Amino acid sequence: MHFPAMWLPLLALLAGAGAGQEEDERQPTPCEVCKYLSLELQELLAQSGRSKEVLELGQVLDSGARKRRIKYNTSETRLTEALESVCERFLHYSVHAERPGSLRYAKGQSQTMNTLKNLVSKGVKVDLGIPVELWDEPSVEVMQLKQQCESMLEVYEAVVEDWYFHHQDTALGAFLCEGSVLRAGETGCLSEVWTGKKDGEGAQGEEEEEKGTETPPTSPSQATHDSGEL
Repeated sequence: MHFPAMWLPLLALLAGAGAGQEEDERQPTPCEVCKYLSLELQELLAQSGRSKEVLELGQVLDSGARKRRIKYNTSETRLTEALESVCERFLHYSVHAERPGSLRYAKGQSQTMNTLKNLVSKGVKVDLGIPVELWDEPSVEVMQLKQQCESMLEVYEAVVEDWYFHHQDTALGAFLCEGSVLRAGETGCLSEVWTGKKDGEGAQGEEEEEKGTETPPTSPSQATHDSGEL
């Protein structure tokens, strides 16, 4: 089958993905892991912070002492629940190989995969070395992102707790990543923000390519939340 010239770079990329997929995958950097851990955790807390629930702690004693009441949105329970689920959110990510740096990690279907599926729907045979029904499964690189998130939380959970109870006026990306996890010179990815287009491309063309995909969240250093929601 003859392919238009505009498809040739993509087909070359896909050939590499099928023949040497493992070689092309890379380990997420600590900066990338911390960046998206911070963003996802702040998003979870922003959602749960709207709760008006009041928790009752302790037991009623024979003396008649009442249980202690505490607002859920300031409780340790809220943080614990968020920490238990935050790394699972990475399973909704895909590797958008056409994007630079940390922007390659984002929720939704990548431009490359979207093009692939369009080719298949037009009758083009595409062989990635895995069955078509597994194309939407999390990639090895995404699984590494999740695993490294879990490892990072084990090491820095106390730092996250300190931020939650005492420093929510500071963005978590700055407090955790810049303040504890990363060394000088390793923080570059924190300032990378998806603008909706790749370098050197017009916004209109990129919007057409990205139709049906989800934009990555804002940089953790620039993320803003109402402190009352956290």
